[in-house]
Amino acid sequence: MSPLDRKLLRDLWRIKGQAAAIGVVIAVGVAMLVMMSGLVTSLVQTRDAYYDRYRLADIFAPATRAPDRLAHRMAAIDGVSAVEPRVTGSALVDLPGLDLPVQAQAVSLPDLSAPRVNDVFLTDGRMIDSDHADEILLLRSFARAHGLRPGDRISATMNGARHGFRIVGLAQSPEFLYTTAPGELIPDDARFGVLWMSRSALSAAYDMEGAFNEALLTLAHGANEAAVLDAVDRLLAPYGGTGAYPVADQTSNRFVSEEISGLEASSAAVPPIFLGVAAFLLYIVISRMVQSEREEIGLMKAFGYTDTEVGVHYFKLVMAVAVGGALAGCLLGIAGGRALVEVYVIYYKFPFLLFQLDPASFAAGVSVSILSASGGGLLVLRRVFLLTPAAAMRPPTPPDYSRAGNIGRALNAWLDQPSRMVLRRITRQPGRMAGAVIGIACGMALSASMITIYAAFDRTIDLTFNVMDRSDVTVSFTNALSDMAVFELRRDDSVILAEPRRHVPAVFRNGLNSHRGVITGIPPGARLGRALDSQQAEIPLPASGIVLSTALADILNVRPGDRLTVEMREGRQPTLQIPVTAVAESLLGAPAYMNLAALNRALGEPGRMSGVLLAIDRDRAPALYAALRNMPMVAGVSLKSEAEAAFLKTMNTGAGAIRYVMGAIAFVITFGIVYNAARIAHAERYRDLASLRVIGFTRAETAFVLLGELAVVTLAALPLGSLLGHYLSFAIAAGFSSELYQIPTIFDPPSHGFAAIVVIGAAAVSGWLVKRDIDRADLVSALKTRE
Repeated sequence: MSPLDRKLLRDLWRIKGQAAAIGVVIAVGVAMLVMMSGLVTSLVQTRDAYYDRYRLADIFAPATRAPDRLAHRMAAIDGVSAVEPRVTGSALVDLPGLDLPVQAQAVSLPDLSAPRVNDVFLTDGRMIDSDHADEILLLRSFARAHGLRPGDRISATMNGARHGFRIVGLAQSPEFLYTTAPGELIPDDARFGVLWMSRSALSAAYDMEGAFNEALLTLAHGANEAAVLDAVDRLLAPYGGTGAYPVADQTSNRFVSEEISGLEASSAAVPPIFLGVAAFLLYIVISRMVQSEREEIGLMKAFGYTDTEVGVHYFKLVMAVAVGGALAGCLLGIAGGRALVEVYVIYYKFPFLLFQLDPASFAAGVSVSILSASGGGLLVLRRVFLLTPAAAMRPPTPPDYSRAGNIGRALNAWLDQPSRMVLRRITRQPGRMAGAVIGIACGMALSASMITIYAAFDRTIDLTFNVMDRSDVTVSFTNALSDMAVFELRRDDSVILAEPRRHVPAVFRNGLNSHRGVITGIPPGARLGRALDSQQAEIPLPASGIVLSTALADILNVRPGDRLTVEMREGRQPTLQIPVTAVAESLLGAPAYMNLAALNRALGEPGRMSGVLLAIDRDRAPALYAALRNMPMVAGVSLKSEAEAAFLKTMNTGAGAIRYVMGAIAFVITFGIVYNAARIAHAERYRDLASLRVIGFTRAETAFVLLGELAVVTLAALPLGSLLGHYLSFAIAAGFSSELYQIPTIFDPPSHGFAAIVVIGAAAVSGWLVKRDIDRADLVSALKTRE
């Protein structure tokens, strides 16, 4: 081993604390890149393989009632490779121990063969026998949530009639990776299920013999999707077609794709932050080391080492930290990815999901960490090349402190000697102190912004379920009913208030921007469900016009006063040009609101509603639930308390769980920055502190000279960190927001206070570690010149 390499090992051991802290920061950045890239690869490959193996449809074409012969005409459309007509419908499943029936979707399977499109993956039991009309397959996650197994019997209400069924198997399907009840966006295995029946049995239940109400199509390679959609819509228009849509707009696939897009964005944006911080810290550490080792550099050059050899020596030090951190990050990324992939198996109903390593992420993580570290190191190595032996072996020019002027001189009479030392250090080296303040402030900003996001998630829940929606129960009907039905519910003794609603599927268009969503009709003066602005003030719904949520307005790129093209997908399906009158705050989904009477007029169906919001007396709720169970026109009943619990669970899993990982990482970064600031200050003043001990300063007084500086820098960083954290929370909230939920940006004083406590705690721990080293210092060795 060469003498320079032996010196390298000694230097690494001497700065092991700082090297470890910087290595952890690099490891975190690389781990995030490896973990998120691996999750993206795993989700994409598993999704695509699952879709391909079980032949998920490329186009979904719902209708009211279309004859079977129409399937042959759709199969003849240019670009269509397969067509599968089927029957679907809503069902209410009665389960023992539950006051309310559970909503479910019934889906038909061909009688005599396996489905050509949207096949099912059988996990337990056997397939149904079309000769037995009472046999069904049940969605596996729903069955497990209620403890159901093959052989059990259940009853369900379909099309107003009650039927008894026997479960013969449990299944999963690529169509139902993300399962939600109609009209809801939050998945809950216990509150929504899917059951598969033979085509003949389900057709009889819904009066669909010889007809279908949904066609599934797969496209040939290179087919024109838009042309096929138009052709299918023309064929189904006379039969109540509500608009064919591609798999990209299918609910389950859309949310899975959004999850993947969010992970891709995070993997591209988050790791550079940590690697940039690591490069900054390495620059400071190596620059201070070069400054303190001027004489040693001069000696090495005087003994014949070239500029390149000396520069490579210090560059090896940078590379040792960078490569060590990168390799540790790769291992952490693998462990984290394997842990999180289990969450996605539960959250999304994949039959299998193995964590797939992305070799490119390893190469990118290691190379980027090396490049970022090299960027900071090369700036320092310029000084090494510029130093000549004669100049390096002379002490550096004493710094000029005359510019400090009389700063702090007025305080000298009030301060003791150690305090004056702290004050002189700060006032004579303002640039160095400013760098430490900015570094600690950035660490606090990360912590403050992440804790603010936690508070914003809680605020989302409160605004959604307590301010915007003040109902207790939501009742949905099988089809649009006369608004006289609301008076029947108001007569129930347990109902305090009842408000009608109408939900109409529609396609919104603004130029090249479009969105497939739902219009919610709200009566004037609604009290249970309201459209609110950003100040939580109620938005009056005019007799003409539409109010869009902030998420939908951003998707369509419209503002109040713009005109919007709305294609209704219900009733006569008119296409309207409607002015946007306001933008409403919405934290769940991307809804649109209209005056209920105006919506009904547009459809040519006055006095109609598709659901009711109820405020109830909970002590009398069982009687209401029993009444709703026996109403044939009721398609589903949803309790807000259960929806809130499901929403909270959703936020704590999947993409929502990433915020906890990022929060922990923010704390690691904060501690790393503060600890490095303390260690660098200690390394710079190691000889001076030893001199103070020799001339008679106590251990406490000596430690105060160093730790007092750290305390002043830390306290000065708190207000700057709070300010930076407030603005950083806007970017993080935008990253976490999706069509499923939007995270509001708020200023939460307790979050900033807690982040300040974290920074102060990190400074206290760092100070304690440094003081321990000061107390253990060998004064004789410290005063010797290292050569």
